[in-house]
Amino acid sequence: MFDWLQFFRPTPPFSGGVLLDMHKITDASPIADCPLPEVLIHPLKQHIGASCELLVSVGDHVFRGQKIGKSKGYVSAPVHAGTSGKVVRIEDHIVPHPSGLGMPCIFIEADGLDQSIEAKNSITDWINHAPSLLREQVRLAGITGLGGAGFPTYIKLLKDQRHPIHTVVLNGIECEPWLTHDHRLMIEHSDAIVEGLAILLHLVGSPRGVIAIEDNKPIAILAMQQAIDAYTSNAKNQAAIIMVVQSLPTRYPQGSEKQLIQAITGQEVPAGKLPMHTGVLCQNIASTEAIYRAIVQGKPLTERVITVSGDALPIPANLRVRLGTPMRFVFSHCGLRQWDGIQIVHGGPMMGERLKNAEAPVVKSTTGLLAMARNTLMAEHQGEEPCIRCGHCSEVCPIHLVPNMLADFTRQEQFDKAESYQLFDCIECGCCSHVCPSHIPLVHYFRYGKGQLAQIRKEKSFAEASRQRSEQRNSRIVQEKAAKAARRSRVRQQAKKILPPETKDDQP
Repeated sequence: MFDWLQFFRPTPPFSGGVLLDMHKITDASPIADCPLPEVLIHPLKQHIGASCELLVSVGDHVFRGQKIGKSKGYVSAPVHAGTSGKVVRIEDHIVPHPSGLGMPCIFIEADGLDQSIEAKNSITDWINHAPSLLREQVRLAGITGLGGAGFPTYIKLLKDQRHPIHTVVLNGIECEPWLTHDHRLMIEHSDAIVEGLAILLHLVGSPRGVIAIEDNKPIAILAMQQAIDAYTSNAKNQAAIIMVVQSLPTRYPQGSEKQLIQAITGQEVPAGKLPMHTGVLCQNIASTEAIYRAIVQGKPLTERVITVSGDALPIPANLRVRLGTPMRFVFSHCGLRQWDGIQIVHGGPMMGERLKNAEAPVVKSTTGLLAMARNTLMAEHQGEEPCIRCGHCSEVCPIHLVPNMLADFTRQEQFDKAESYQLFDCIECGCCSHVCPSHIPLVHYFRYGKGQLAQIRKEKSFAEASRQRSEQRNSRIVQEKAAKAARRSRVRQQAKKILPPETKDDQP
């Protein structure tokens, strides 16, 4: 039986982790609306899983919230137009990825009217509706994990009797330096987040909700507690649920799902398992607000709040940005005009991606855009030196891995050994690289090793499928030969019965 009282006493923190200079210079900046650009660029894939199927053609007029990309497959999320206007191009364009490669994108030229489709599916009395209906509403709204993972949210909301959810945890940690968008959401939209939590509890059949916030956000903690008090004091909300705010010591990477669950409940998610297997659902603050908008207001996901910051940005801000807005336009709105010596980071500095240029659009997984001086990043990533076996990387690893050995195995292309040392359990938080006195880019080695192992698995799978096809073909040929031989035998037997037997009188 789950002990709910443990939330009211200190719990053992997760192991490892580091203390960082947080640079939360926009934590007091209210959320502002980013202007609409002339053209929005919508990639057909903004999530983990299958790319979307195109629903529009060049020359079509679309409205804000209109579905322009249809889900293909179970792990997929539809794409909706960010404003009203005309589809002017459908072609490959760069997306937020370090490779600088592109994928099919829909270009919508804004007409300036910003007309939305009518919200026909708003459900204010959601408590009286079946969870399956609400879950489908979340799917149709195109909501994915807005903390950066990009996993289709509706999949996590499946009510599975084999793994009942006893606790829903809202992740308000935001442990990456510079980023403050979730912080501002909790201050400015606390009521929507709390009702979104109540919707989640109804969806998965859980009686308990915890909003986890690090103690460096006291105003957000107060705002969320006041919103819970206001929501639960309403007579119509007197359901058999409990919602609390849990303050946690500031520590990176506490925002990682498994580490947060361990810090909150004391339960460790086993390797190879999901949080649902321990009875916990973890959901991002921004995703929860988007779920509220999708259910109560009937609005699909067409915008999100991001932090635009960095030591090279003149006017840092928290902005509500339409999906598809070119990053260059966002940076320009924040005063960035001179690009010499600037490095763009998509997301946070620890787990984010360095982009080659600013032509990529804002997508669902964009949590922040950082304009950093290249000198700053170069100071943090000096030339690699030989490992001195100090063990600092192992001490800070929140997954109990041995990073230096994993890096050695990867360098020597001993990928089977790296896999046996749980390479795929690495969450790529960057703690090991951050503390390494030899400046070894450990996370880069791990990403390379994972990619190579994935390719090896793919080749093995292809070879196994080819072997099975070959064996099936050989078996089929043998069976066909046997069937032909049997048919010939039956024909000969039938022929013997028809022909008259030979006699001595017939012989000359």
